[in-house]
Amino acid sequence: NCCCPRGRKMQGSKSSKLVPTPPRLLTEEEFRLQGEVETRRALAELRSSCQSPEFSAWTTVSRIQSPKRFAAFVGGASHVTPNEVSAHEEEFGLGRLYIDEELFEDEDDDDDDEDEEENIRDFSAG
Repeated sequence: NCCCPRGRKMQGSKSSKLVPTPPRLLTEEEFRLQGEVETRRALAELRSSCQSPEFSAWTTVSRIQSPKRFAAFVGGASHVTPNEVSAHEEEFGLGRLYIDEELFEDEDDDDDDEDEEENIRDFSAG
């Protein structure tokens, strides 16, 4: 005959004071690697499902824009074309990150210099 519902702990107990630790965030490299691994796994699972006898190929083919490309994918071809890879690299690749960093560093450096000059003026005026 306990005074509190089953499974709940009393508020005064030591375990109620324990705060769960937040999950560890992934590094950029871990995030990229996990994305690649999970994408490959999901694509393999999709390809396998499409090759199963229960799969309704005619229904699917009638709904997609590129049935030949889909058939090639199911047969083992890549899910992206070389042109799509190039376009992605141009827009999101490492070269693009470097260019973006250069642009933002220059802007940030200029802003920091102006802020420092204002702080010096404010300090000497006060």
